[in-house]
Amino acid sequence: MAIVRIQMTLCHKNIFSGPLAESEALFLVNCLFFVDKVFLSPLRPSLAMWSLGFVFHEIAFGLLSVFLPLYIVGPLKGSLLDVGIMIALAGFVAVPFAFFWGYLCDKTRRYRFFILLSFGGMTLFLYLFSLTKVIWVLVILYAVIAVFHVAHEAPKNVLISEYYSRPDWERSFASYEGLTEVGWLIGLVLGFVLSGFGLSPVWFILFCCFLNLAGLIASFFWVKDPLFIFERKLVGMEKMFDFAHRGFALASKAFNGMKIRESLRSESVTLFCAGLLLFSFATNMLFTPLPVFFSESLSLFFPKTLSLVQSLVFVIFIFNTCGSAMGYFLVRRWGEQLNGRSVVKRANLVRGLLSLLLIFSAVWISAFTLSLAVLVLVVMGLVYGFLWISALSLSMELIPEGKAGLFNALVGLGAASGCLFGTLVAESYGFPVLFVVVSAGFLLSYVAFKTYTH
Repeated sequence: MAIVRIQMTLCHKNIFSGPLAESEALFLVNCLFFVDKVFLSPLRPSLAMWSLGFVFHEIAFGLLSVFLPLYIVGPLKGSLLDVGIMIALAGFVAVPFAFFWGYLCDKTRRYRFFILLSFGGMTLFLYLFSLTKVIWVLVILYAVIAVFHVAHEAPKNVLISEYYSRPDWERSFASYEGLTEVGWLIGLVLGFVLSGFGLSPVWFILFCCFLNLAGLIASFFWVKDPLFIFERKLVGMEKMFDFAHRGFALASKAFNGMKIRESLRSESVTLFCAGLLLFSFATNMLFTPLPVFFSESLSLFFPKTLSLVQSLVFVIFIFNTCGSAMGYFLVRRWGEQLNGRSVVKRANLVRGLLSLLLIFSAVWISAFTLSLAVLVLVVMGLVYGFLWISALSLSMELIPEGKAGLFNALVGLGAASGCLFGTLVAESYGFPVLFVVVSAGFLLSYVAFKTYTH
């Protein structure tokens, strides 16, 4: 509990004296530990159970992530730009709703309601999605699906941060993301299997609709609102006390004529948000047109075998998802030892350098370069797991209560811009230029994260 850590900090740093002596503070700490263990811990639902509905949802969208671009470009005879416009429009439309849903869930404190609303809305509009093959109608329906999709993101982040104390955030976020990444992986495997059987696109979409319905039912039974909502506020208090203590300590040294070799550092929310936005932009600029890139490359080796090529594309993204899942589980194991501020910097630097290696696959298409590209995606997925958990935990510290949707809004804005810009660059200038621009985006994100603490 954050309140326990605050009391221990005050006692250790002698911020209070007199009535709150060390023995009284220690007694209060023991009382709070007793309340947490005896009364609050049994009320926390099992993460594996309450996240079951989210796993079903991730299975559906893992399948859709690769199927949708191939469906637009293939059977519907659309272009890569059509894919970019569809995903980008959905992202832009979802941005204000990310703020809206985040504000409402914090205002009403009814997090379960917005999770159920999200899964219910997606189930309905995915069914409508299966009833038409007109691209512009699909674009509109996909935008509506995106609006309901972001409705569960902020409540989910708040539930994790309120169910668990700050030292457990990395491990809890990693456990959740690891479970849902397994769901995403299952979706990709199902896409591979169903493509091999030659399942029609309509049945693909209806299957995703059924999975979201299963997520809705599971969430109805297992997701519960927390009884007490105070952890984020107490983390803010803890940071405030720590900052004040460091300020007083430096001032005391200065007044006593001591040489000061350290500085009083604060954190810029603006620069952190800029780094997050650039990271999301570069990630989606790369991954939105990537299924088409692999589809075109593999078609040179397997001409006139569309189902085989589509299955192999699913396999490639299965490897990427395995890398992400591995990253999440490593974070879960080493959560308390990781320095999130360092991770978000280094991970962007690594992804920026890895993006440049993909140029070889675009210029010299061979079995070796395609294998190199798959290896790059695995390492990118591994690094993504570390970066995503660190960014999530840091955002819950920095972003105040009532603005829980800001994180998802920034990620959505970056995703929408990246989808549109990535497909436009790929179609106009080719994939080698795209990979260079993506690398620049990751390196700019590295600079923003490096300077947000000043």
